[in-house]
Amino acid sequence: MRADVAKWMVSLVTPCILAWLACMAVAQAMPLPQRQTIAITEVTVIDVEHGRSMGPRTVLVDDGRIVAIVAPHDANIPAPARRVDGRGRFLIPGLVDMHVHLFNLSSRRPPNDWSFPLYVANGVTGVREMRGDAASMLLVKRWRKALDDGELAAPRILAAGIAVYGSSPEDAAHQVDAAADAGADFIKVFSEIPASHWRAVLAAAQARSLPVVGHAPAGVPLLVTAEAGQRSNEHLMQAYEACSSIEAPLLEERRGLVGDALTARRDAQEARTLAAFDLGICRNVAKVIAGTGQVQVPTLVLADEDSLAKNGSPRSDPRWRYLRADEHTRWERFLSGYTAEDAALAKRRWPIAHQIVSVMHQAGVPIMAGTDSPMPGVYPGFALHDEMEMLVESGLTPREALYSATLEPARFLGMADTRGTVEVGKRADLVLLDADPTKDIHNARRINAVLLDGRLLRRADLDALLDEAAKAQAR
Repeated sequence: MRADVAKWMVSLVTPCILAWLACMAVAQAMPLPQRQTIAITEVTVIDVEHGRSMGPRTVLVDDGRIVAIVAPHDANIPAPARRVDGRGRFLIPGLVDMHVHLFNLSSRRPPNDWSFPLYVANGVTGVREMRGDAASMLLVKRWRKALDDGELAAPRILAAGIAVYGSSPEDAAHQVDAAADAGADFIKVFSEIPASHWRAVLAAAQARSLPVVGHAPAGVPLLVTAEAGQRSNEHLMQAYEACSSIEAPLLEERRGLVGDALTARRDAQEARTLAAFDLGICRNVAKVIAGTGQVQVPTLVLADEDSLAKNGSPRSDPRWRYLRADEHTRWERFLSGYTAEDAALAKRRWPIAHQIVSVMHQAGVPIMAGTDSPMPGVYPGFALHDEMEMLVESGLTPREALYSATLEPARFLGMADTRGTVEVGKRADLVLLDADPTKDIHNARRINAVLLDGRLLRRADLDALLDEAAKAQAR
């Protein structure tokens, strides 16, 4: 079959399949409680922006919004309101994972809607979906509406993008226009895109008022991507090279390569790149990046990707039961191909990743928490807590780690007027904790309740979500 005909047939069939899957996802999901007036009494409110703790306070929620935050003696709680005892507890904004994958476009497996309960149960009320297509955008709309209607317990997909490659710079620009027409919130670029195509993407995206995010291309210096206007860099791509003493010769060896050949050459250079790490150079690079405003999404959980291999069989992990069967297969296939050389590189990569994040943070480079879930070993929802803990290990304070998963994403997405902090007028995506996360970031795991779009899920409800998720995968 000719490739163009096959592509046309897929474009017709995929929306039909995804529409069917959307109906199934909504029909099978555990519905949310009704919105109601909720009063969280005598709670300590965490101010992630200024690093203050305010309490005790009574926080009143109505119709999905925070309508009052007052001292308990000043609270005017309506009689029908549901009261939640906040004594000894701490209220933070809902967490956001800024790098997830809900679609499996390469493998053409069903979407990862199985992950929704895992996010919610871990206090993740928002995500940024990093690679969809035109048909995916239709399903994203369905999921958003189902959440609004209380039919789907899921994080809100705050933004969803489409990846652009292009067979030529002109084709790449056309793909940007097609993505914009399909409703993409941003354009994603990957490492293998040639520099000429990448520049065409930036120009076309600017014309359509779309941000470009993703991997710093393997043939382009990190500083060039930041100065040219790529809004975010994921996974510290090209940061290892930029923080080395041999960036120029490394890129020269990649000259003229494109696609898989380009990324293969980069991967073959990794040991040399890591060995040439230079702290002084890294500090200079970080200062320049800070001046451009480019945001880094380190996904440190991937830098430590050997954790799955070194811990033996993943089946021993209690979270394994939440994964869909095809994910079991994919993760175990990854393990079977994991070599001693891979493990050795990961061991060398890990401390350098920490240093790069630390240097960038000290220089004022914005950092956002993201996980690349569900990459092997990266459990949706749970992994965001791993990421925040690794960010603290890399020099952020617990409050700054919370900021990276709350207000920083809201500002990046242009949603800070409605999200990212616990303030009057903002949407009621909130997490109630049994211990202070600003004292110990591990306390962010001690979730007593989640308010998802103003709907209250207590600990028992969250556990029920997880149990139902496990049962669904066991069927």
